[in-house]
Amino acid sequence: MKKIIPVLSSILALSLMLPSISSANVGINEKFGLPIVVYGGNLSEAEKESVAKSLDVAGEADVEEIEVTGQDLITYIKDGDSRANMYSSAKITRKDAGEGLVIQIVTPDNITQVTTEMYANAMLTAGIEDASVEVAAPKAVTGHSALVGIYKAYEVNGEELDPERTDVANDELTVATELADSGVEDAKVSELLTEIKKQIAEQNPATREEVEKIVEDQLTKLQIELSPEDRKLLTDLMDRIRKLDIDFSKWSTQLEDLSKTIEDKIGTIVNDEGFWQSVKSFFQKLADSVRGWFN
Repeated sequence: MKKIIPVLSSILALSLMLPSISSANVGINEKFGLPIVVYGGNLSEAEKESVAKSLDVAGEADVEEIEVTGQDLITYIKDGDSRANMYSSAKITRKDAGEGLVIQIVTPDNITQVTTEMYANAMLTAGIEDASVEVAAPKAVTGHSALVGIYKAYEVNGEELDPERTDVANDELTVATELADSGVEDAKVSELLTEIKKQIAEQNPATREEVEKIVEDQLTKLQIELSPEDRKLLTDLMDRIRKLDIDFSKWSTQLEDLSKTIEDKIGTIVNDEGFWQSVKSFFQKLADSVRGWFN
């Protein structure tokens, strides 16, 4: 027993040393209300349970659970198909102004097309600026329906979204995945969309021709080749974004923050060689102690 005590002490010391990757559970946020979990309307009961586990619903102090169906597509997307299948799901927690967007796909093998950056870009276009979002699916799906679920969850949480912006945001997600399917790397697609939007925010173009020049300039800068059809698709999207009722004076800063948020949160730990060395040393000592029990 005496030999076990030092090991337990070491484990306690490690728990104090490890940085907290996720925020401690401090109970219900009375300012913004409960986290909202929105399930795809076509999930079976077993699939819903799988998603709830992936989104750690049981780990919340309290949570509101809702469902998104094809009918919701009509609310947020002009040409939405009410018969659409909805499987991808999400948990959204509103944050204070200035905290930005933090997106995590907790079942990366099952969200096959949409990346965290694509979600974040589309959410910003839709008018969602400060939130933590986790996306999950119980089987391989593209991930598009999660965005509609995020819209619904956000409005259940007390906000109102402009349907024109949510419709454009859906177009943006569609364009992003189509460009990726055409052979452009996912990261390059997100970089392209972000850079074009930043230039729209900074230059405030007044005509489609000016938008087209911004698109062409960024394609050249990032050395991305697109077919004439995809160039038109991209220009049409960005011209719609230009016409939105957006405060472009602060949009540029939000887009800058968008590209850094995930890197900053992960890089702090991943790049800390001293931290990982201390973890390695701890487990070496733990192994030595365990071996000592049997000697």
